[in-house]
Amino acid sequence: MPHYRIGEAAGLLDVSDDTVRRWIDAGRLRATTDEAGRRVVDGVELAGLAQELAGDPGRPEHTSARNQFRGLVTRVVSDQVMSQVELQCGPFRVVSLISTEAVRDLGLEPGVVTTARVKATNVVIEH
Repeated sequence: MPHYRIGEAAGLLDVSDDTVRRWIDAGRLRATTDEAGRRVVDGVELAGLAQELAGDPGRPEHTSARNQFRGLVTRVVSDQVMSQVELQCGPFRVVSLISTEAVRDLGLEPGVVTTARVKATNVVIEH
């Protein structure tokens, strides 16, 4: 059964390390200690909390797109019609091709925080 360190859990839940620590202290999330003496969270329990948070109406906008990556815009390359927008979402680089008009309307430029939502008919999973 997988276990995740506080920082890893925070990254997976899109919250700060301190938030995860507060949830542990409040009993919302249970932590144990690994062989190196670090606090870790059980992967199954973390997955349950992630699902709970995904359904939280206090979180940003509901959508049918379940695959969401919040990150920073790192690069925008535009011509008159289309733009390539690159995001850094944690350890992942996400690239999207969207209209230049949409880039202007959304105010996308390097340093802006945004969310990439992915809806696909075919997704490859690797472990």
